[in-house]
Amino acid sequence: MIEHAIEHGGALDRAMAEHGGRREDWLDLSTGINPAPYALSEIAAEAWHRLPDSGAEARLIAAVRRAYGVPETLEVVAAPGTQALIQALPRLLDGNTATIVAGASGTYGEHAHCCAAAGRKVHTVASPEDVAVDESLVVLVNPNNPDGHVWSREELTGLAEQLRDGILVVDEAFCDATPEASVIPAARENIIVLRSFGKFFGLAGLRLGFAVCPPELAQRIGDWFGPWTVSGPALAIGAAALEDSQWIAATRSRLENDSSALAKLLERNRFSIIGRNALFVLARHDDATGIAQALARRYVLVRSFADRPTLLRFGLCADNVEREKLMSAFGEIMS
Repeated sequence: MIEHAIEHGGALDRAMAEHGGRREDWLDLSTGINPAPYALSEIAAEAWHRLPDSGAEARLIAAVRRAYGVPETLEVVAAPGTQALIQALPRLLDGNTATIVAGASGTYGEHAHCCAAAGRKVHTVASPEDVAVDESLVVLVNPNNPDGHVWSREELTGLAEQLRDGILVVDEAFCDATPEASVIPAARENIIVLRSFGKFFGLAGLRLGFAVCPPELAQRIGDWFGPWTVSGPALAIGAAALEDSQWIAATRSRLENDSSALAKLLERNRFSIIGRNALFVLARHDDATGIAQALARRYVLVRSFADRPTLLRFGLCADNVEREKLMSAFGEIMS
């Protein structure tokens, strides 16, 4: 198996190989995925044995439009996960450079990695004000991963407006819980917004994501991926989940409460909170590396950062049993 160059959360197999235990013994808090996923209803048999048809895709796109508030002037392109879009965009868009807006705590590493792999010279800056007006491709994650920082719509549209001929890609993978932060309702002709389905709905294995952008850019992206990009089951599940406004509203409330409670738990254990989103909390501790190892020996996996060794990112617990396991581990380590 070829190892990917960028580290991510969710590497439970690797943690088990190092520390032992069975999969069911572990509490995996290393990802920003909703631990209480959308309940799957029965999928029609034809979704499995027929090629995905235009009607199923049209239903999904209509659900995306309603859920994300997509203006009529913009198009939606479905893809097999936002990662596929992140890899494609640096190759199909014009230019040979890219600027990544990383914020104060860094940002999602795949953007710089994929831009470099596409042959672009990559620059990293701290804020939108630092972007050169002649840049051809600018990427910004909003809310940012891993610290949850949110740039305002005005900042994002202002950045897009100042670009002479460039494209701004706004990765809104963690925006479902805070829809007011989305730039989609105010998007300009040179903005591509990426939305992830799997994180908020807790179905990351489904591999479903979207690009929201003007028609010309949507045509380019659609041509790149070709027909049958998204599986029939993914089309059906995605449409059903995005149409379930009651579940979405209840989940937003629950995730915010759980994230707030997690931040307070970390503070009680002498962590400094750097930032948070409804799906994760980023915290600092001088002995973060040692704590992460101690947690792993107790079968609790968290997200550490080799280049930022004092930071740890914690995902949410699914229930009280998992919260008790985390609190017990902290009780042994931090006492």
